[in-house]
Amino acid sequence: MIEDLTGKLLIAMPGIGDSRFSRSLVMVCAHEPDYAMGITLNKPIDDLTLPQLLTQLGIEQDIRVPDTAVLSGGPVGTDRGFVVHTDDFYSDGATMDIGDNCCLTATRDILVAIATGEAPRESMMALGYSGWGPGQLESEIAENAWLIGTVDPDLVYGTRHEDKWARALELIGIDASRLHFGGGTA
Repeated sequence: MIEDLTGKLLIAMPGIGDSRFSRSLVMVCAHEPDYAMGITLNKPIDDLTLPQLLTQLGIEQDIRVPDTAVLSGGPVGTDRGFVVHTDDFYSDGATMDIGDNCCLTATRDILVAIATGEAPRESMMALGYSGWGPGQLESEIAENAWLIGTVDPDLVYGTRHEDKWARALELIGIDASRLHFGGGTA
């Protein structure tokens, strides 16, 4: 098994073979022998902002909630919400430490905290997640579908979603314009 990837970033390679992950940046939230789970950080859902989602859920907003996009966290459980946030918010039994000052909470209480001004310093909201069965993620990495990067707060919480993939590559020393999929001949 590959090292524990919890808290690492998966950077999709060109030609990943699944259009849902084209140019994706996924934060791994859990990596165990039996499964892996992550949240895509750079795929906004068209026409859905956090204030709109809070209104749809009937959560009264006592403050002006930032007009940030809700992200598509992945193709699994798209009716479930996940908030990746800084470690200054914790809900007993519901918040999972991801590492590097990042946590994941998937309960209504964090949305209420955001709507009432008790939010963590930084957060991002996603619907759905990316999931892998036993050995599936390791196999995809071995097949060069993903590169592994480290967490950078701007990649997690930043709002320039269209730039995150290339920026993640840049942070590991790769120029996105020179990256391509396909083998050569010797």
